[in-house]
Amino acid sequence: MSASIWDSPFSIVAYVVTAIAVFLSIFKYYLYITCGKITSSRNMEGKTVIVTGANSGIGKETARDLAKRGARVIMACRNMETAAKARDEIVAESNNQNIVIRHVDMSSLASVRNFAKEILSTESVIDVLIHNAGVAQGLKSKVTSDGLVFSLATNYYGPFLLTHLLINMLKKSDQGRIIVVSSKLYQYAHVKRDLSNINPINSQYSAPTQLYNLSKFMEIMFTQELARRLRGTRVTANCLHPGVIDTGIWRNIPFPLNIVFKPIQWCFRTPEEGARTTVYLTVTPEVDQISGKYFRGCKVTEINQRVQDVALQGKLWEASRTLVQLTDEDPMI
Repeated sequence: MSASIWDSPFSIVAYVVTAIAVFLSIFKYYLYITCGKITSSRNMEGKTVIVTGANSGIGKETARDLAKRGARVIMACRNMETAAKARDEIVAESNNQNIVIRHVDMSSLASVRNFAKEILSTESVIDVLIHNAGVAQGLKSKVTSDGLVFSLATNYYGPFLLTHLLINMLKKSDQGRIIVVSSKLYQYAHVKRDLSNINPINSQYSAPTQLYNLSKFMEIMFTQELARRLRGTRVTANCLHPGVIDTGIWRNIPFPLNIVFKPIQWCFRTPEEGARTTVYLTVTPEVDQISGKYFRGCKVTEINQRVQDVALQGKLWEASRTLVQLTDEDPMI
């Protein structure tokens, strides 16, 4: 009687590995075809775009695309060494010399103010502000010198402050756009009605993504409230989910979770694929009059009701003004 291929444990392992490889390949292709397409060939010459966190990942690919379209791109980065290398690469590839790097640490209120002051003194108008910089924090939350949870300061409070400080520059544009790179992981978080968790400096979170998820929830609430406050102006505000991307944002995932995390990164979208919806919202004329929406794969996507609580959005806004230390002398929105 001939032996079955299933009699050998090595054959079984080979088939299992092959099946997994086929599944992952199909899944990878699915991610590729659902990340959206940019059909606009819009030239961005004469437009000034700020991209935070532009030294790597999605931000770098966003800056690269816009540079090729002729935009003046301000790469706002914390790590100036990697920013300089990214700029040189983008300039060489795009042949666009109008690419500049500026230092900003989005987790520091003072750094955000210094960056805004520099922009106000060197630029006449800002056409697009892209809040791309983001971090995923480890198990133990860090607190900044401003008394803010580090990941929330970087992902939410810094952008909230910067938007206020630059809003008048955006209003000078014929069509100003504010774009917030959020995440579908907002679905696994919420803002408590008493706002007790919007800066949980004394909490020990059980999973490294919880603070990240919370920051993304707050970003969407901020975007919708911002859009309402900008009605009647020429400035729009939208947010997006770029997909799960293989970028440096996951560098803070602690051991031993990073051992499990590394192999599945192969299934993630590339930074270029992840940047498509950001670029779409930046260059596509069809979204000129769209504001307060959440995009995924270059399309408007519905979001859950919890994040659309208008009263809570207003409360979060006012509490955020206090936490980022806005004064009566700062621009109002």
